[in-house]
Amino acid sequence: MARDGTVLRVGGQEIRLTTPGRVLYPVSGTTKSQVVAYYVEVASAMLPHLLGRPATRKRWPEGVDGPAFFAKDLEPGTPAWLGRVQVQDNGPKFYPVFETPAGLAWLGQVSALELHVPQWRFGAPTRPVDATAFPHVGWPDRVVFDLDPGPGAGLRECVEVALLLRDRLGRLGARSVPVTSGSKGLHVYVPMDDPITSKSASDWAKLVAEQLEKALPDLVVSRMAKSLRARKVLVDWSQNFAVKTTIAPYSLRGRERPTVAAPRTWDELAEPHLRHLELPEVLERLRGGLDPLSALHSPPAVAAIFGAGTQKASGPSMRRTRLPTTTQRPHRAAAMRRTEVGVTSLSAGLAGPITVELARAEERIPGPHAMPGGSRYEPKWDGFRGSLQIGNGSARLWSKNGTEFCR
Repeated sequence: MARDGTVLRVGGQEIRLTTPGRVLYPVSGTTKSQVVAYYVEVASAMLPHLLGRPATRKRWPEGVDGPAFFAKDLEPGTPAWLGRVQVQDNGPKFYPVFETPAGLAWLGQVSALELHVPQWRFGAPTRPVDATAFPHVGWPDRVVFDLDPGPGAGLRECVEVALLLRDRLGRLGARSVPVTSGSKGLHVYVPMDDPITSKSASDWAKLVAEQLEKALPDLVVSRMAKSLRARKVLVDWSQNFAVKTTIAPYSLRGRERPTVAAPRTWDELAEPHLRHLELPEVLERLRGGLDPLSALHSPPAVAAIFGAGTQKASGPSMRRTRLPTTTQRPHRAAAMRRTEVGVTSLSAGLAGPITVELARAEERIPGPHAMPGGSRYEPKWDGFRGSLQIGNGSARLWSKNGTEFCR
């Protein structure tokens, strides 16, 4: 990252940084420019867990001592190069999708300290499935258990519950990763290898939470009523609903000090003085090569073959692991789904954009049965993909991210 006056150049993009010396965390003296630098430096560790997920931001324009508000859809002044996707959230809206270090730097510029994302990604799952059996557009690739301590409980009690959770999940638990939330409790991320719906994921998480409550009724509660939480840890399974979001790993928190939702090792959880980590400590860990969440999913062995006619894969491939499931049938998510607009349904105003088909990295070439109508392949060339909409004597050209090139 180079700085030229108040213009930052990050990965080929220019970001105008206003009031770089504004103090956003008065207790620690952390400034806006330091927040921007943090998000740029953690980008390589943070972005893999953001790709393909519509993001909600929580902003503190005057610093953490001032008022805060959530920003969901894109606001005026959002850079045209920032990734975006159209979702249904009380009507069609464009949400940002963070794909580059420049996008994360922009978060700091607008004092968006916190970034919240769902547990599902847009696009096809890593393995083909029967679309009629799974009528869902966003596919969870992980389940999160939010361990929230009630009055009289704290981080140490959350650790006790997390360890029980890990042991109960067996081999899958061994692959799970704890995250100190930077606020009060812990998050435990569990990889989902087989294609599932958000409904199936939340049903399974609820079942696990109820079993934990039966095992430790004096410490664990799986029901949401606040009257039940005294001296107990709520295992919040509802964070896996399609409409819910959770603080993203490596996101800052808008607390008194610049704490971070920091991935941890299981060995760290056994330390007697475990606490939430702050911005400088997280940077020091990453500089030393410590990124516990990097192993949540297995990376693909080969990424040289690309399949056309499918949505671009949003993350690494996943090993197949059979999970405990409920007998509930999957249902379509009630909100936050991608809008598919067919050419024949375009209005006279050519509202657009339509969905652009992207290449997807494949480890191997599947047989013709793997994709509806067979499959075909092409190299992925550098350049731009877009959608051209023509009708009623006019035309509009859109990028794959929904940005209008010309009209």
